[in-house]
Amino acid sequence: MTVRPLAPGVWGVLATPLTSDASAVDTASLTRQVEHYVRIGATGLTILGVFGEAARLTPDERRTVVGTVAAAASELPLVIGLSALDAEGACAEAANVLDVVSRPPAGLMVQVGSPDPDVVAKQVNTVAERTGQGIVVQDYPVVSGVSIATDDLVAAVRRIPAAVAVKSESSPSPPAVAALVASLDVPVFGGLGGTGLLDELAVGSAGAMTGFSMPEGLLACVGAYREGGFDAAREVWRDYLPLVNFEFQAGIALALRKHSLVHRGLIDTPAVRPPARPAPDALLPVLHQHLRSCAP
Repeated sequence: MTVRPLAPGVWGVLATPLTSDASAVDTASLTRQVEHYVRIGATGLTILGVFGEAARLTPDERRTVVGTVAAAASELPLVIGLSALDAEGACAEAANVLDVVSRPPAGLMVQVGSPDPDVVAKQVNTVAERTGQGIVVQDYPVVSGVSIATDDLVAAVRRIPAAVAVKSESSPSPPAVAALVASLDVPVFGGLGGTGLLDELAVGSAGAMTGFSMPEGLLACVGAYREGGFDAAREVWRDYLPLVNFEFQAGIALALRKHSLVHRGLIDTPAVRPPARPAPDALLPVLHQHLRSCAP
């Protein structure tokens, strides 16, 4: 198996647009969203992440999403998310979608399924060996329900030869990112909607892998940090941060981001599937104010 670390930069996490009654995937909107990422110069795309409601899609819908994105993504590399916390489930999810892509993905994103580093290493290595793919190790305890100590995560990743990156979403993220960067040879990306992006860059992250609805801001911040360091990135990012924080409200974050994407013309409806909740009508004028304030 030959694996390559993920390139630094911005890996957009795609929303899965749904029809107005949330009964099916809206492939036309999904294609439009992908084409936007291609136009703005994203480093790569992540499919079937948490922001993509992967856990609420049927196996056939997951195949539809992956096939649609792969067809529209041009040469952008793709990371495909797996929702299962066990190796057997993750391998089944991978087998369901890998045959609809015409080129190998940059990696499969596997969630940490245990606080025990030995179990994590065995879990992830099993997925890598059976699929023949590189692995992005995702630590997202709020979603997975699994909390692993940073030192134990380091120990696990060191024993995963196929690791191509770590996506660190254990809050507070900057200390975790700092410790991972100092101890690992693979790139470490932040997520969490971009809420910790500037500080994560300052402690050595490779960039962002998240679903913020205005990814131009992520690109501007990461680019400014590369060119001018912390002060330059802070100057750029402060215009976007109010929207980042607004969109990251617990329980309604997904719906708010989808409303943002609708407002921008990138998808047609803000429909979400339970347990995600629709955005309160009272917040939509506020959302539009935020969008006007940081329009590219």
